[in-house]
Amino acid sequence: MFRPCIDLHEGKVKQIVGGTLGAAGLRTNFVSEQSAAWFAERYQRDALFGGHVIMLGAGNETEARAALKTFPGGLQIGGGINAANARGWLDAGASHVIVTSWVFREGRVDWTRLEELVKAIGKDKLVLDLSCRKQVQRPKSKGQSGAAANDFGLGTLDVGLTYFVVTDRWQKFTELVVSAETLKKFSACCAEFLIHAVDVEGLCRGIDGELVEKLGQWSPIPMTYAGGANSLADLESVTRLGQGKVDLTIGSALDIFGGSGVKYDDCVKFNRRQK
Repeated sequence: MFRPCIDLHEGKVKQIVGGTLGAAGLRTNFVSEQSAAWFAERYQRDALFGGHVIMLGAGNETEARAALKTFPGGLQIGGGINAANARGWLDAGASHVIVTSWVFREGRVDWTRLEELVKAIGKDKLVLDLSCRKQVQRPKSKGQSGAAANDFGLGTLDVGLTYFVVTDRWQKFTELVVSAETLKKFSACCAEFLIHAVDVEGLCRGIDGELVEKLGQWSPIPMTYAGGANSLADLESVTRLGQGKVDLTIGSALDIFGGSGVKYDDCVKFNRRQK
């Protein structure tokens, strides 16, 4: 299925090249003249549930709250979410909260924080963002070399080209690898996963088919993939490669975000055919 998005940066709806977020050379593909609520109203009209509103940095809360108020129960919210404020965002109209950076500290999963969050809102209201980038070698802690033990009790990992979860605006590599074992373990703590393929996010050069195929094989719970989609064919490919278990978010290529590769109305029609 197609899932919509509203990415907020400095109070504006934008499409940003993912790998440049938080860097000195930030690249922006699109800045909308429309408000977040305008997009939320459109998604509500077309019954597009399960989209995500992502607050990329400070100055976005007013727009985010307006979107949630416009489409109550229809949108997930992410960006700066923690155990202290998660319930407030659900009360503001979010169907789920999306969390990544807050449950990692110094590149490692903070299981105490994750348990605190689940206790505060329940796993059924939590989406874990395990957005990732490829890295040739596994980041090593002091004293580690070669095939290193995973610090999360998720087995051992050989050095090689691997997808590592990234946090803090996708700039910091963690030591967590996206794998079947990882997804199985974390599925006990959340309702869904959100995974951006950061290396292709915003580039409109096509999806990371290898990652989508693996996600379809590995994930025991619903999942949304984002990154690189540039045609309606990509939506069909994600459905096939993901074995019907992986939904797709399309950003910069979508006509409502200034793109030319995909028409929003065609995505709505695709979902209706799937239903």
